[in-house]
Amino acid sequence: MREVKHFIAGKSTIGHSKREGEIFNPNTGQVQANVCLGGADDIAAAVEAAKKVQPEWAATNPQRRARVMFKFKNLLEDNMDELAALLSSEHGKVIADSKGDVQRGLEVIEFACGIPHLMKGDYTEGAGPGIDIYAMRQPLGVVAGITPFNFPAMIPMWMFGIAIACGNAFILKPSEKDPTVPVRLAELMLEAGAPEGLLNVVHGDKEAVDAILANDDIKAVSFVGSSDIAHYVYQTGTANGKRVQAMGGAKNHGIIMPDADMDQVIADFSGSAYGSAGERCMALPVAVPVGKDTADEFVGRMQEEVGKLTVGISTDPEAHYGPVVSAAHRQKIEEYVEMGVKEGADLLVDGRGLSLQGNDDGFFIGPSLFDNVKADMQSYQEEIFGPVLQVVRADSLEEAARLPSEHQYGNGVAIFTRNGLAARQFAQKVN
Repeated sequence: MREVKHFIAGKSTIGHSKREGEIFNPNTGQVQANVCLGGADDIAAAVEAAKKVQPEWAATNPQRRARVMFKFKNLLEDNMDELAALLSSEHGKVIADSKGDVQRGLEVIEFACGIPHLMKGDYTEGAGPGIDIYAMRQPLGVVAGITPFNFPAMIPMWMFGIAIACGNAFILKPSEKDPTVPVRLAELMLEAGAPEGLLNVVHGDKEAVDAILANDDIKAVSFVGSSDIAHYVYQTGTANGKRVQAMGGAKNHGIIMPDADMDQVIADFSGSAYGSAGERCMALPVAVPVGKDTADEFVGRMQEEVGKLTVGISTDPEAHYGPVVSAAHRQKIEEYVEMGVKEGADLLVDGRGLSLQGNDDGFFIGPSLFDNVKADMQSYQEEIFGPVLQVVRADSLEEAARLPSEHQYGNGVAIFTRNGLAARQFAQKVN
């Protein structure tokens, strides 16, 4: 059985903890590897390794740090196929989505290559009588990132790419569900010329998270995940004197005006609501058509479009999306579908109970489509994070604009219209 170990001080290690977790192949439902689950001792070891190299790295001029980022970028491009295959085997998303996952992270690494310019400070002469003001950008020291399962390449690179380019050392605690790609990224960073211990990867669950939040030498923490955990990370981290950015759940809305290009609307919702099995922070799981005629046309065409979607294994080039990440997550999604039915929403397409011949134990779930969802339904108020599209009908733009503004997870919103004035008014209403 393959074992995914921690990556500390430039070396693969099982660490101090003897605990392990299972890594599944979502396509087959079978355990494909074990992952070491670290605790406070492993976080402390990673921090000590980071502390040894961070001062010298911070003292390295930004141009030399940028050269490491350039080399890392090149290595990402050279290893794109390997990284995508590893990612798909543990997450379940199709290869095209996995390559997009890596590519979006790579784009931030490209941005980090410009760090010599980005780190320039500011100077204001004569800000007051005899007063000049200057601002400097300096690294904090050792910082950490706690990242989710749905983008195991992109989100870690969003965090550690900028942090390392700015002169910090980094502790990464990725999701234990798909941890192999984060380790591979750390290996490539070392190959690019980063010193041993600059980027460390410690796997784990709540025990590792708590160790990060309690460690006095970790000065800042970035988190992406569920809202409940985001609150916990923010409250605990700030109470311990850390800088914290904690990003939680989302329920993004798409408003469809009567003048919208319905061909584009259907294509965009099909990809955004169901792509990557809906396991995206910026998925579009709520459609808000304005007016009965608009709603009827959208629902009819969307129901037809959903019937064309192909669910398949990650390596199937014809599949629109693959399995979800775990059996528990599939069950959670199916429970939300059942909740919507009991609440009185109209289930037009039921994706539950899907199995693929030859992959009967895989974590597959078909696309689901609800119509006549109401704002007071729990299934609408919570984040489903799966291939489920909910249609909430509205009589006016004003009514439609209130929905994302009043939703507790109103994170992103789009409007489909050919009318620039309507788009501008909409933007003003949801701000």
